[in-house]
Amino acid sequence: MLGNFFMKMMLQRQLKNLPKDAQEKMMRALDEHPEFFKKIIDEITKKTKSGVSQMAAVQQVMMANKAELQKILSQ
Repeated sequence: MLGNFFMKMMLQRQLKNLPKDAQEKMMRALDEHPEFFKKIIDEITKKTKSGVSQMAAVQQVMMANKAELQKILSQ
């Protein structure tokens, strides 16, 4: 799916400063749960379009989905 390809490319750019094993864990999570990450991106986009800074939007959305993200990453 083309959308997943672009999400992977974007995620790889954002994770470039993390250790390789952490990068691989995030990429594996994206492969296994693309619908969750699409929801995250959609929520961030909605907040930024309403005037919230990108950094604040990311923090708000990630905090709101913290439990689910931890569950996904602990698998």
